[in-house]
Amino acid sequence: MKFLARWRMRKPADNAEAVYVSEKFGVRSLHIGSDTIQSAMRIARPHDLELAYTRSMMAFLLFSERPTRVLMVGLGGGSLAKFIYHRLPWITTEVVEVNPRVIAIARQCFHVPENDARFTVIVGNGAEHVARDGRGADVIAVDGYDAESQVEELSDKAFYEACRARLNAGGILVVNLWGSDRNFDDTLLRIEAAFPAGTLCLPAEKPGNIIVLAFKHSPGSLRWDALARRALELERLYGLEFPRFVASLRRMNDHDEERLFI
Repeated sequence: MKFLARWRMRKPADNAEAVYVSEKFGVRSLHIGSDTIQSAMRIARPHDLELAYTRSMMAFLLFSERPTRVLMVGLGGGSLAKFIYHRLPWITTEVVEVNPRVIAIARQCFHVPENDARFTVIVGNGAEHVARDGRGADVIAVDGYDAESQVEELSDKAFYEACRARLNAGGILVVNLWGSDRNFDDTLLRIEAAFPAGTLCLPAEKPGNIIVLAFKHSPGSLRWDALARRALELERLYGLEFPRFVASLRRMNDHDEERLFI
C-alpha cells in the first residue's frame, strides 16, 4: 500500500477504472484505480511471489496434498497463477478476469503466459462464471478487490455458496480479504455460513491482508505436530514460509496445545 513516485506507464488522472503500472527498486507493481498495489513482481525473479499475501494464499497446500484443478477469480498481475503454472505443473488452472485491460497488461508487463492445455485466462464475470455449471475445482482462489474494497458480487452469501457447490470433494476456497475493510466481519460471517464444515483465518506477514480458508468437507484432526512436519516439507519444495503460516494460524483460530480446531 505505497505511493510510488516513478511511473512506468503514465498514471491517469482521477479514473477509478484505470489500470496502470509502476516500477521502483526492481519491483514492478500493478494499480487499478488508485495508488494501492494490487500485484507486484520482482523483475529479476518474475515467477516468485513478491507480496506476503500471495504467498499466504498458497497455505491451501497444508490441507490439500495434491490438487489438480484450480479456479481463480481475479487475475491482477498473475502472481499466484504464474507460481502455480511454473512450480506445480500437474495443476490445470482457469482464471476469470472481468477487465480485459488487466489481462493485456498482465501478459505485456508481468510474464503471464498465453493460454495452453493447462492454463486458461478468460474475460468474464467471476460470480456468474462460478455459478454456472462447469467442471469442478479442488481449489477456488478469490482475489477480487477494486480500488476501494472487495467487489460486492464476490462477497455475498450466494457467491460463496456457489463456490462451495463448484468445489470437488475435499475442496478449499481461498479468499484474500483486507482486515481494515469495514465489511470484513460481515464477509467472514457469510463465508462461515456458506461453509459449515469450517473455516480458518491466516493473517499475512505484512499487516492488512487476511487469507480465509473455507473447507467443503472437514479436513479432520489438525495436530500441530503434523502441520509442522507438512510445513517443513512444503518449505523445502517451494521456498515459501509454510512454518510461519502454521504459527500464524494460532493468532485468529481456536486451538489448544495439541490441535488446531475447525
